[in-house]
Amino acid sequence: MPQHRGHPLGEPARAGHDAAPRESGRARPGRHRRSRPVRVLAGGPVVSAPSDDLPYADGLTAQAVAEHGLTPDEYRVILDLLGRAPNRVELGIFSVMWSEHCSYKSSKKWLKTLPTTAPWVIQGPGENAGVIDIGDGLAAVFKMESHNHPSFIEPYQGAATGVGGILRDVFTMGARPIANLNALRFGAPEDPRTRHLVSGVVAGIGGYGNCVGVPTVGGEVNFHAGYNGNILVNAMTVGVARADRLFYSAAAGVGNPVVYVGSRTGRDGIHGATMASAEFNADSEEKRPTVQVGDPFTEKLLIEACLELMATDAIVAIQDMGAAGLTSSSFEMASKGGLGVALDLDKVPMRETGMTPYELMLSESQERMLMVLKPGREELARALFEKWELDFAIIGTLTDTGRMVLRWHGEVVGDLPIDPLAAASPEYDRPWEPTPPAAPADLTGADAVAWGEALLTLVGGPDGCSRRWIWEQYDHWVRGNTLQRPGGDAAVVRLEDAPVRSLALTTDVTPRYVLADPVMGGRQAVAEAWRNLTAVGATPLAITDNMNFGNPEKPPVMGQFVGACQGIREACLALDFPVVSGNVSLYNETNGQAIPPTPAIGGVGLVASDKALSLAFQAAGETVFLLGAPDEAEGTWLDRSLFLRDVLGREEGPPPPVDLVMERRVGDLVRSLILAGEITACHDLSDGGLAVAVAEMALAGGVGACLTLSSLAPAVLFGEDQNRYLVTATPRKAALVAARARAAGLPARVLGTTGGDALVFNGEGGPTVAALRDAHESWLPTFMAGESAV
Repeated sequence: MPQHRGHPLGEPARAGHDAAPRESGRARPGRHRRSRPVRVLAGGPVVSAPSDDLPYADGLTAQAVAEHGLTPDEYRVILDLLGRAPNRVELGIFSVMWSEHCSYKSSKKWLKTLPTTAPWVIQGPGENAGVIDIGDGLAAVFKMESHNHPSFIEPYQGAATGVGGILRDVFTMGARPIANLNALRFGAPEDPRTRHLVSGVVAGIGGYGNCVGVPTVGGEVNFHAGYNGNILVNAMTVGVARADRLFYSAAAGVGNPVVYVGSRTGRDGIHGATMASAEFNADSEEKRPTVQVGDPFTEKLLIEACLELMATDAIVAIQDMGAAGLTSSSFEMASKGGLGVALDLDKVPMRETGMTPYELMLSESQERMLMVLKPGREELARALFEKWELDFAIIGTLTDTGRMVLRWHGEVVGDLPIDPLAAASPEYDRPWEPTPPAAPADLTGADAVAWGEALLTLVGGPDGCSRRWIWEQYDHWVRGNTLQRPGGDAAVVRLEDAPVRSLALTTDVTPRYVLADPVMGGRQAVAEAWRNLTAVGATPLAITDNMNFGNPEKPPVMGQFVGACQGIREACLALDFPVVSGNVSLYNETNGQAIPPTPAIGGVGLVASDKALSLAFQAAGETVFLLGAPDEAEGTWLDRSLFLRDVLGREEGPPPPVDLVMERRVGDLVRSLILAGEITACHDLSDGGLAVAVAEMALAGGVGACLTLSSLAPAVLFGEDQNRYLVTATPRKAALVAARARAAGLPARVLGTTGGDALVFNGEGGPTVAALRDAHESWLPTFMAGESAV
């Protein structure tokens, strides 16, 4: 277990992934590892060269190899590694371990450039989840990962098992899960499948999270035609553990027993990892059998049983069975420990008759864990898991061979070297093309739009409306520690073991920015998450990322990924906001049409419980400040804005630039004002700009505002310039806020005061709070009811 590394001190994050990532986290840096060569293959688009002349075994053919998602070049590497042709079980193992979903073979080169360390980081990428020190002897454990393809095929089970999988990643580390979040992207409301997918995904998230007893406290939901054929379902879990009681997955101790616990293995999810590493087409419905089926009640039992066993000294290593199931968990545990494993597959608990070694190794049945126990602790563990009515079986032992030997009723059915599969999979240096600069947007007609009508359109549109219909289906109050529920800048959850501290949690990304300029869009995604945490008074500590992109074999798509990584790196370094865990989901395409590039960012910060601030206007007569805007205007940037898209019907132009130095300076000022108790409300400016931010604060507090702006031009009202916050202060504190901003050398413009029942800008009456509420709250329920909301 790592040493406790002290409370966050604000020292800079350091650059560099130390090792290749994997599906359940990124491969842990090598203190447990031997040196391994990496096979770098040709980086261009995969060309299926004739391979019928290659040797095959077990009745396999070139077609069978292709159906397993392996290219001829990759098969040649397998032949070289083994010195023979693989049998069907071995080919299946290579196919899942070398799938994009598990091996990260197209992305690992660029992920290594991300900053992953800081004084408060206990565990960066490479384990089931990242871990940061939050003081008082506690650690926050968190991760975000995708379940995109399964959720499109079977939305309820796809989303539900996404929640179950990310929960296991967190409690595997010894942490009790305290909060779930999500980042969801659906197709256009006009698409005939959208309503069905929204309904199924939301029900799946709520159905699993509510039953397992972990509150779903935040997230984001957007609609765009670019997701018509490939929705995104990214799930995030945050847990808390004692910093001196963390658990890792590196196997140790030759002869130690390898133990299977949890649910029995069925045939659901076989080749799920391979399916998630390929594009969709018109036959995607046929992939329904590869979607796992979850049981949240079993997951709850598994959480309690694992945490109870973790209170003893029985566990040497532990790993959940995620993508690639028993294959990935066993290979990765052995590889991290530099050991071998011998498994008796006939001892694996099965829920179906006639299962084969191939099916047992590749099944992705849910609610299962693999453990290495200390000798002599087997019966203690067995009794504990049987008490919780869970299966327990000793299915193998650790060896010193460095090989995976699979036995079936005493007969060897697989014998493979562990390292080449788990840690030295092929690495592609894909060719990539930078995204060309976007031409300025055509703003014709912008000045002719009445600002009040435009504001109602934005707050009452698919991307600006209230998500209450969604989050009210989630139990966000369970466990009684949720201090700020969904709907604000960030959720806030109290720490039971340190009640004067809370965690602030958020997810964010603006795909339309990333599509126009991946570098700037990557910057903005990190900066927006940092700003969301800051707006509630939190010190941002670290992020987890979920990199959702199209086919990396296409140079423009690979260029989007590279650019986003560059932007994320720049922002993380500038904001001392390291990446400690994450997931990459590629091949998000249907019939050759890629999704908009969507590098979702999940952020975690620390805040004093009694200092957390909301966005709601608190009372009439308070002064409204705009912090961070340039002197010449409150806003200037309409290109690529929500106003341009939803009011003028155009998606054009470059995204707003992100000045990371200014971002840091303004955010630090805002946080200091909150912690000093000098402001009463705070909200960062993002989609829809100033006018939408004012409307959201008015809606949250039920209080209007009377503001004086430089003009009522659309760019002033709806421009999406970055690093800006709206804050309010009582009359007694207003002068102090202005003085603090001047001392920091930052702009703080007094816009007006709160009060009344409407928004009044420059003396011109706009929508009432009641009219805003009606528009804001009605769109989603109306749409989901099947009425005319489009």
